Amino acid sequence: MSGKRHLLAPEQAVSRARHESRNAHAGAALLLTGLPAAGKSTLAQALHARLFERGARSLVLDGDALRGGLCRDLGFSEAERQENLRRAGEVAALLVESGVIVILALIAPLASQRALLAGRLGDDYREIWCRASLEACERRDPKGHYALARRGTLAGFTGISAPYEPPAAPDLVLDCESRPVEENVTWLLRWLGECGVLRADD
Repeated sequence: MSGKRHLLAPEQAVSRARHESRNAHAGAALLLTGLPAAGKSTLAQALHARLFERGARSLVLDGDALRGGLCRDLGFSEAERQENLRRAGEVAALLVESGVIVILALIAPLASQRALLAGRLGDDYREIWCRASLEACERRDPKGHYALARRGTLAGFTGISAPYEPPAAPDLVLDCESRPVEENVTWLLRWLGECGVLRADD
């Protein structure tokens, strides 16, 4: 007999509404998706810093950091990538319930994988496409992964030997190829005010 049927999540002593009232902003999960080296992690950290300056509670869930800890047992098959995103979504859901703005810097290459996150996070989910061409990402190649993939020594690398499906209807598209990071952060902050995550008067 599985013990899972006997699990019951405890009621939280502090409600989400009270968290959000104290924070003066809503909880949200922002997925920054794009090709490797599109600038997702850089943008996530810059946004996190600007939110901190405003007194907002935010946290970055970065793909590499997750792979080094919570998801270090996973490889890069489609099923394992799906499980990686499932775990990230569960962590994000817990944080959002505490009124945190969660910034997920993840490749999330397939539409079906992003749909998994959207299904788990519901109305709290925002999909942001960090758009940059494959050529631009290869020129950056800060970790040397594209070069390894081109030589055939790094299998299953997104954009080379594994697909990336651009979002069909993202909530926001950012030009991460030619627009400076700080300009994209300014766009993001303005948009977060417009969609009600941040107070418009902040």
